[in-house]
Amino acid sequence: MQQTGTILSSVAMSSVIQRPFHWVLTGSLVMSMVLAGCSTNTPAPITDIHSSTPSAPVPTVSGQSYTVQPGDTLFKIAQQHGTTVQAVANANGITDPSQLRVGQVLQINGGSSAVAVAPAPVTSPTTTPVETPATPPKTETTPASSVNTSSPRASDANVINWGWPANGPIIQGFTANTKGIDIEGAIGDPVVAAADGKVMYAGNGVRGLGNLILLGHTNGFITAYAHNDTLLVKTGQEIKKGEKIATLGQSDTTSPRLHFEIRRRGTPINPLSYLPSR
Repeated sequence: MQQTGTILSSVAMSSVIQRPFHWVLTGSLVMSMVLAGCSTNTPAPITDIHSSTPSAPVPTVSGQSYTVQPGDTLFKIAQQHGTTVQAVANANGITDPSQLRVGQVLQINGGSSAVAVAPAPVTSPTTTPVETPATPPKTETTPASSVNTSSPRASDANVINWGWPANGPIIQGFTANTKGIDIEGAIGDPVVAAADGKVMYAGNGVRGLGNLILLGHTNGFITAYAHNDTLLVKTGQEIKKGEKIATLGQSDTTSPRLHFEIRRRGTPINPLSYLPSR
């Protein structure tokens, strides 16, 4: 069957939606994970809300403009300036989450919609934006019996207490294109948080991912949950592992499923190397 989905490519949970996760969250969260927004919903953030460090440069605010710093998201910038994500996006003509880059100058509080981009700093682990899930090419669903459901355990798998976001069989494995896995289910099945975190994005503004949630976690991790039927959380909400955040759906895909991604500092990683055995 045809595939869509992959959250947080280069929000987006660096990374919403190049893959079935069609990643706020980023090709396919929190994350090439790079898409034009659709509808009137808020575009997904592109960087992990926990990714900034004490050594990061102090944000530069000048009048009605703001220079994007490492670790920034649209949500974070809007909070700092007492406005909304949609207002910042509208003021700067942002329809693609990948437009947010370190060094970019944004107009705040209804300023000009022109966006000036300053020279980017030298690339380093703390200045690389997290790409959002990007729209993958449509592919046929692989029969569950032939999907590889095993992967070597990651060395940092125990940094976070992970859990499965849904109970169904895996119908699409992790590849460079999918950037996550697809879990089969019935419409209305529960979708739960894979770990403690904070909602970075909840909406359907990332094309190809349907109703999407991006959760930001500690240590630079983002998880993305796409194609949901109903979203049960809101941006900024604190979430516990196992808490129901959505119901499984078929939004922007050909059959009921959850597209799930884990991104570490913007890089898609195989969820099967982190999730517990089942």
